[in-house]
Amino acid sequence: MPARTVKAKAAPDEPTLRESLRLLQGERAIPFDMLLEALEAALISAYKRNYGAEANAIVAIDRDTGEYKVYHRRTVADEVADPKLEVSRKEAGFKYEPGDYYDEEVAPKEFGRIAAQTAKQVIVQRIREAERDTIFNEYSRKLHDLVSGTVQRYEQRNMFVDLGKTEALLPLSEQVPRENFRINDRLLGFVLDVRKTNKGPQIVLSRAAEGLVQRLLEREVPEIEDNIVEIMAIAREPGSRSKVAVHSHRSDVDAVGACLGPKSSRIASVSDELRGEKIDIIRWSNDTVGFIHNALAPAKVLGVELFEDEGVGLVTVPDYQLSLAIGREGQNVRLAARLTGWRLDITSEADAEEARARYLAEREERAAIGPPEEAEAESGPAEGEETPGIDPELIRKLEEFRRQMFDPASSQTDDGSS
Repeated sequence: MPARTVKAKAAPDEPTLRESLRLLQGERAIPFDMLLEALEAALISAYKRNYGAEANAIVAIDRDTGEYKVYHRRTVADEVADPKLEVSRKEAGFKYEPGDYYDEEVAPKEFGRIAAQTAKQVIVQRIREAERDTIFNEYSRKLHDLVSGTVQRYEQRNMFVDLGKTEALLPLSEQVPRENFRINDRLLGFVLDVRKTNKGPQIVLSRAAEGLVQRLLEREVPEIEDNIVEIMAIAREPGSRSKVAVHSHRSDVDAVGACLGPKSSRIASVSDELRGEKIDIIRWSNDTVGFIHNALAPAKVLGVELFEDEGVGLVTVPDYQLSLAIGREGQNVRLAARLTGWRLDITSEADAEEARARYLAEREERAAIGPPEEAEAESGPAEGEETPGIDPELIRKLEEFRRQMFDPASSQTDDGSS
């Protein structure tokens, strides 16, 4: 049934409100449609606060101008049972038929002071929700990317970083032990996660992630951004050293040289941002043996023997370079293993044959024993069999002693005595 309308005077403060919404749109970067939805919800809330929750309110908002009107909708009836929901045909006018909608415009200024406060609260709440959604969407697009901020405060060794529109969390687990930041220090972080919480979006940053090294290189090396050079793998021990494997898709572009830059300026910029962390640029290769050779740089490799079924590579290096290949506290070989995905066993040239024979003997022994679960099943006697060489009576007494120690109730007699 069509609705007919009785118009009232427009609210005198409509232009001011529209201007305020436009101002909010510019200041808070909130879409105008969201603000209009907040206004609509606020007007309905204010109306029901003033006229009762059962009253039927209709809000019409012009999406282009922001002009709004509020109507009290009632149904035309011959006999009125509830004046808030129904109106008599005589009051509405005889041009209305029973069952028609009768919409009477209500000026918002008539809502009253309490209703106006309710409307303000609803608008503020909706604006806050819209701001949270805007921030969440903005930083969701920056997931696994770099953001810049300043150190705001520490709480239980977790760092909070001011990003401007919001703050981010840099948990202790994602901090680099050797890095010390003071309040108001600038910080570049890797967006590890963006979560929705009751208090708004939470942005989790990292300074220890391998992705931080990747994004810094992409920022400094134009060839990576242009997809001429590709980062194939990264292995990192935060604050100390990283190995980065790179590959060039063009024969005339040297991947390692592009990443280093003129006089190593590009890699120096990345290292400075990481507070002096050393970065090794490794040439990636399809050939596993060649890749392992490159990954163990600066050590020279004499030979690599691969055992693909166990993912092991036996690496031989010159005697005088054994410590260099292993690195301080095993760091070099550890990073090379993570970079290549192989477990690397480093040995000197003098001990190569002995180390190889030892590994082959251990390999044969593991093959003879079989898988761990199979070996465990075969190590014990079959069910119902007695262990050879052990007195069955001794086994019975040991079992009885175990029950007494760990389940005293099971050793009690029928009369309750133990």
